[in-house]
Amino acid sequence: MSVAVYPGSFDPATNGHLDIIERAAAVFDQVIVAVLANPRKTPLLTVERRIAVIREALRAAGTAPERIEVAAFDGLTIDFCRARAATAIVRGLRAISDFESEMQLAHNNRVLAPEIDTVFFMTAVANGYVSSSLVKEIASFGGDVSAMLPEPAIVALTEVLAGR
Repeated sequence: MSVAVYPGSFDPATNGHLDIIERAAAVFDQVIVAVLANPRKTPLLTVERRIAVIREALRAAGTAPERIEVAAFDGLTIDFCRARAATAIVRGLRAISDFESEMQLAHNNRVLAPEIDTVFFMTAVANGYVSSSLVKEIASFGGDVSAMLPEPAIVALTEVLAGR
């Protein structure tokens, strides 16, 4: 069985993230969406809320629920991959600007874990401009991010920003 890990902060999960998850699920037998629970960073949404948002969005989309797991992790992605018997790391590329840093990360992971490959998926053109950072900035100024996020992420983001 082929297992891939799609790591990220997903703060919040965007339509671009969901697109990559769905496409990875069409290629691998199991995809584990690994939500970074890094205590050294302060994300807008808690790790529990980010996991819940992803699960709700995938459920609403009807995306292969039996083949997609969503779990928190901290530390090296390759250590999480080894613990879950994954042989691939999934990464999304929006533009050429993403490629250089992603290639460096992939090469480093390959040196640390030669048994784990990195697989890149190009984001759909419709999501090529979307990033979690940009979405948070737009939303914090009251901008409309509904075309960029699944509904559960819109709800979570609206609630957190209203509580500030």
